[in-house]
Amino acid sequence: MSRIGKNPVTVPAGVDVKLEGRDMNVKGKLGQLSMRFVDDVDVEMADGQITVKPVGTSKKARMMWGMQRTLAANLVQGVSEGFVRDLEITGVGYRAQVQGKVLNLSLGYSHDVLYDIPEGIEIKCEKPTSIRVSGIDKQRVGQVAAEIRAWRPPEPYKGKGVRYSDEYVVRKEGKKK
Repeated sequence: MSRIGKNPVTVPAGVDVKLEGRDMNVKGKLGQLSMRFVDDVDVEMADGQITVKPVGTSKKARMMWGMQRTLAANLVQGVSEGFVRDLEITGVGYRAQVQGKVLNLSLGYSHDVLYDIPEGIEIKCEKPTSIRVSGIDKQRVGQVAAEIRAWRPPEPYKGKGVRYSDEYVVRKEGKKK
């Protein structure tokens, strides 16, 4: 019994969900998203709630049950609230700024790193050392944040680099005499 899958997804006011066979289209104030459910689960929409149930008792059906329910919940949350991932930059001279559709990162290399902002993603830099990645698709927001972090991951000795705001970097002790 999936503890995640058995919980229904509540559809908030202002979100329009259409189920057509295995396809689900979700429209809200922030945009529109769609997904196709796998054949191993059945989806029903009733009383403002989306219910996902496995087709049989096979291992694959039970595995897909919780995942498909979570993907449906992410679509509903994305079009109603959106998703945000915050990054922090630590290090002397390390900074970021948005110039039109390009994120300009100064990360200690001999050149500036220019990152093209993908369609559907919004990046803001309130301070030169903080980056806020937001959008309606949870997977794309996380992917963009991971790509930015990959340019200079935090190192364990001084903690310099790009890290998630909720990330804890385990620090190592330096050389001893």
